[in-house]
Amino acid sequence: MDCLFCKIINKVIPNYTVYEDDFVLAFLDIFPHAKGHTVVIPKKHFSNLSEMSEVDWQNMATALKNTQAKLQSVLNPDGFNIGINDKSVAGQVVPHVHWHIFPRYEGDGGGSVHSIIKKLESFDVKSLADKFRA
Repeated sequence: MDCLFCKIINKVIPNYTVYEDDFVLAFLDIFPHAKGHTVVIPKKHFSNLSEMSEVDWQNMATALKNTQAKLQSVLNPDGFNIGINDKSVAGQVVPHVHWHIFPRYEGDGGGSVHSIIKKLESFDVKSLADKFRA
């Protein structure tokens, strides 16, 4: 397989591990956007979130919690942003599901998740909500 993250999991490409368990590997991003910027990946290859089972999601949730705790204990940041880019339109570059954990520090100039996109079109929230009730 020609997947960058699979090569990291299989130790073809080295990494700076922050956390690892039987299901997940978390490592420092080599092009960090924050001190301690960490990428968290399942050891099984999934191209996007819809391919993951409920058990896979549970394993990821546990690993994200444990990775964040490790970052907190080592770096003591003031907060965190945790995000995922699912599919290329959302910014996913490596086609292997992965989460980013960004430690946040007072005065770092970063924004909230609300700063990722801006509403491009007007729509009625109630009408949209009705679609979910159908």
